[in-house]
Formats: sequence, structure tokens, C-alpha cells
Amino acid sequence: QLQLVESGGGLVQPGGSLRLSCAVSGFPLDDYFLGWFRQAPGKGREGVACISRRGSDTKYADFVTGRFTISRDDAKNTFYLQMKSLKPEDAALYYCTIQLARSDCDRLWSQDDYWGKGTQVAVSS
Repeated sequence: QLQLVESGGGLVQPGGSLRLSCAVSGFPLDDYFLGWFRQAPGKGREGVACISRRGSDTKYADFVTGRFTISRDDAKNTFYLQMKSLKPEDAALYYCTIQLARSDCDRLWSQDDYWGKGTQVAVSS
């Protein structure tokens, strides 16, 4: 059974860093595009980042470009979101996704993707 489990969230001061992890079980990652989206209280879901098979291509939302990095380790069936220079507006529940019904980074997130339960990121002094 496919399961995605996010970890690594927490409380960090503005300007700080966090690395989120997404451990995937029940499914090999090799052939799939992966991503992250987030949702803050009272707001809609925002695609954050996407990575292609074997990590040959990545794409980011404008609001995180240069600060966040998505990566994958297919041998560990895990992928990551390294977040630096965090801002209060980055606070949200972050979800990792696997694209089961598509293979592209044209959209960073889609309702057709499969995602985990999320990990909370709080940014406050």
C-alpha cells in the first residue's frame, strides 16, 4: 500500500532553515515525478516545488526560488525539501506528493497527485 510520510517540520526563526523529508513505502519512486505543496490556515493550496525522474529537472514557485531546493534519493525511497531563509509567510502545512496520473512539472501540484498527511512549519521570532 502506497504511503507517504512527511517529517522535519517545526518552529524556526525568520531566516532559519529546515529540511523536510518524505519517506515513501509500498511503491518505488524511480519512475515518478515528485513534489511539495503547502497550505496555510485560511488559504488555498500552493504548489512549492517539483522534481522529475532521476532529478534531471526541477521547478519552483516564484515565492521560493533561490531559497528552497527539492531533491530525491531513489535508493532510500525518500525525497526532500531543503528550506533556507524562511519567512513568516512560509508558515504552513507542507505536503509531499507523488504524481501517479501524470509526469510533468507544468503544474507544481494537482488534485490528481497522491500526498501524505503533512508536516507543520512555523516561522516566528
